Amino acid sequence: MKKYLSILMIALIATASGQTFQTPATKKAIKRPSPPPPVYKENVQGVIPRAVRGGNPLQMLNPKAPAKYGTAAQSVILDETGKWRGIKLFEIFF
Repeated sequence: MKKYLSILMIALIATASGQTFQTPATKKAIKRPSPPPPVYKENVQGVIPRAVRGGNPLQMLNPKAPAKYGTAAQSVILDETGKWRGIKLFEIFF
Protein backbone atom coordinates (compact mmCIF):
# COMPACT_ATOMS: atom_id res chain seq x y z
CA MET A 1 0.00 0.00 0.00
CA LYS A 2 2.85 2.35 0.83
CA LYS A 3 4.41 1.51 -2.52
CA TYR A 4 1.28 2.57 -4.43
CA LEU A 5 0.89 5.69 -2.31
CA SER A 6 4.48 6.77 -2.98
CA ILE A 7 4.09 6.13 -6.74
CA LEU A 8 0.86 8.16 -6.72
CA MET A 9 2.57 11.05 -4.87
CA ILE A 10 5.51 11.03 -7.31
CA ALA A 11 3.09 11.06 -10.26
CA LEU A 12 1.12 13.98 -8.78
CA ILE A 13 4.28 15.98 -8.08
CA ALA A 14 5.64 15.31 -11.57
CA THR A 15 2.43 16.43 -13.27
CA ALA A 16 1.96 19.44 -11.02
CA SER A 17 5.47 20.72 -11.65
CA GLY A 18 4.90 20.58 -15.41
CA GLN A 19 1.98 22.99 -15.26
CA THR A 20 2.47 26.67 -15.94
CA PHE A 21 0.30 29.67 -15.32
CA GLN A 22 1.02 31.29 -18.67
CA THR A 23 -1.34 31.44 -21.57
CA PRO A 24 -0.33 29.89 -24.86
CA ALA A 25 1.38 32.13 -27.37
CA THR A 26 -1.15 33.82 -29.63
CA LYS A 27 -1.17 36.85 -31.84
CA LYS A 28 -0.87 39.91 -29.70
CA ALA A 29 -3.55 42.51 -30.17
CA ILE A 30 -2.24 45.73 -31.59
CA LYS A 31 -3.05 48.56 -29.24
CA ARG A 32 -4.30 51.47 -31.23
CA PRO A 33 -4.44 54.81 -29.51
CA SER A 34 -7.96 55.94 -28.86
CA PRO A 35 -9.00 59.09 -30.68
CA PRO A 36 -8.98 62.24 -28.59
CA PRO A 37 -12.32 63.31 -27.19
CA PRO A 38 -14.14 65.91 -29.26
CA VAL A 39 -13.92 69.49 -28.08
CA TYR A 40 -17.30 71.07 -27.67
CA LYS A 41 -17.51 74.77 -27.20
CA GLU A 42 -20.97 75.75 -26.12
CA ASN A 43 -21.30 78.98 -28.02
CA VAL A 44 -25.07 78.65 -28.45
CA GLN A 45 -27.41 79.29 -25.58
CA GLY A 46 -31.08 80.03 -25.20
CA VAL A 47 -34.33 78.23 -24.56
CA ILE A 48 -34.36 75.91 -27.58
CA PRO A 49 -30.74 74.61 -27.31
CA ARG A 50 -31.15 74.14 -23.56
CA ALA A 51 -34.38 72.18 -24.11
CA VAL A 52 -32.65 69.95 -26.64
CA ARG A 53 -29.61 69.34 -24.41
CA GLY A 54 -31.56 69.05 -21.14
CA GLY A 55 -33.47 65.87 -21.89
CA ASN A 56 -36.84 66.89 -20.43
CA PRO A 57 -37.98 70.28 -21.78
CA LEU A 58 -41.11 70.29 -19.61
CA GLN A 59 -38.92 70.71 -16.55
CA MET A 60 -38.03 74.19 -17.82
CA LEU A 61 -41.63 75.22 -17.01
CA ASN A 62 -41.57 73.63 -13.56
CA PRO A 63 -40.75 76.20 -10.84
CA LYS A 64 -39.54 73.44 -8.50
CA ALA A 65 -37.30 71.73 -11.06
CA PRO A 66 -33.79 70.66 -10.04
CA ALA A 67 -30.93 73.11 -10.53
CA LYS A 68 -29.52 71.19 -13.49
CA TYR A 69 -32.35 72.57 -15.66
CA GLY A 70 -31.26 76.17 -15.01
CA THR A 71 -33.13 79.27 -13.91
CA ALA A 72 -35.50 81.60 -15.70
CA ALA A 73 -32.98 84.44 -15.47
CA GLN A 74 -30.77 82.61 -17.97
CA SER A 75 -33.44 82.75 -20.67
CA VAL A 76 -35.14 86.12 -20.16
CA ILE A 77 -34.17 89.55 -21.49
CA LEU A 78 -34.47 92.18 -18.76
CA ASP A 79 -34.56 95.94 -19.18
CA GLU A 80 -33.15 98.62 -16.83
CA THR A 81 -36.15 98.52 -14.52
CA GLY A 82 -35.93 94.75 -14.06
CA LYS A 83 -39.00 93.89 -16.10
CA TRP A 84 -38.76 91.16 -18.67
CA ARG A 85 -38.91 92.17 -22.31
CA GLY A 86 -38.51 88.89 -24.15
CA ILE A 87 -37.28 85.33 -24.18
CA LYS A 88 -33.91 84.33 -25.62
CA LEU A 89 -34.76 81.57 -28.08
CA PHE A 90 -31.21 81.49 -29.51
CA GLU A 91 -28.19 83.32 -28.18
CA ILE A 92 -24.98 82.98 -30.19
CA PHE A 93 -21.58 84.03 -28.85
CA PHE A 94 -18.59 84.80 -31.07
